[in-house]
Amino acid sequence: MNEAKGTALITGASSGIGAIYADRLARQGYDLILVARSVGKLEEAAKMIREKTGRQIETIAADLADPADVRRIEARLTNDRSITLLVNNAGTGSTAKALDSAVDTMSKMVSLNVDALMRLTYAVLPAFVARGRGTIVNIASIVAVAPEILNGTYGGTKAFVLAFSQNLHHELEGTGVHVQVVLPGATATDFWDIAGTPVEHLPGEIVMRADDLVDAALIGLARGERVTIPGLHDVSRWDAFEADRQAMAGELSTSTPGARYRADEEVL
Repeated sequence: MNEAKGTALITGASSGIGAIYADRLARQGYDLILVARSVGKLEEAAKMIREKTGRQIETIAADLADPADVRRIEARLTNDRSITLLVNNAGTGSTAKALDSAVDTMSKMVSLNVDALMRLTYAVLPAFVARGRGTIVNIASIVAVAPEILNGTYGGTKAFVLAFSQNLHHELEGTGVHVQVVLPGATATDFWDIAGTPVEHLPGEIVMRADDLVDAALIGLARGERVTIPGLHDVSRWDAFEADRQAMAGELSTSTPGARYRADEEVL
C-alpha cells in the first residue's frame, strides 16, 4: 500500500470522472471525503474503494447548487487540517442553444460551475498556504477555449474555471500550493445525457473513456502541469497559443486606440 498522503476531498464523486478520481487517489494513498447529491451512489462507490484499498472514506451528501450545502463543505475545507487535495469536479452542462435554454437552468449552472467551485477553493486556500503545501485540481473543459462547440453559458463557466486557475497559479507561485486545471474533451460519462445529447450520438473518434481521461490528468498533475488537455496530442499547439496570449498581454491596454480605430481625416 502507498504511503498516506492526507485526505482528498472530491466533489461530484458518485459517478463518472469524480468516482474514478476517488478510486485512483485512494490507490495512491489518499483518504477520501466524497461529496455528491446521491447518498446511495456515494456509499456504493465508497464501499468498493474501501474494499480494494483499505483507505478511510467519508461520504457527504450535498447539492453544491444549494448555498447552504456549499457553506457546509466550505466549513469542512476550512477546518479539516487533514485535507491536502481538493478536486473541484462537480458541475453540469448543456448542449442547448441560447434561444432553447431556460434562463433559470442556466443560472443554476453558473451557481454550480462557477460560484461553488470558487467558494470551495477560497475556503481551502488559507490553510494550504499557511502549511506551505496543498493541491487544487479544477475540472474545466475544452469549451473554455472553444466556446462555439456547445452551449454558450456552459462555455462561459468553463472559461472562468480556466482563467481562475491560471490566475491562482500566478498568485500562488512560491507558496508550495499547486493548481492544475484539466480540460476534458468529450468523455464517456452520464454528463451527456444530462446535458441533452446522449454520448452515443457523438462520433466515436472524439469520445475518450473516463478512466483514460483521469489517468492522463493524474500523470499531468504528477509532472507539475498547470493546464492539462488529455485529448490534445500535439502539445506545441497549446504552447504556441499560450505564448501568443502572454506576448499579447502587455499590449492590450494602452493610452490611445489602435490605428485601425482612428477616424479618417478626410471624413473630418
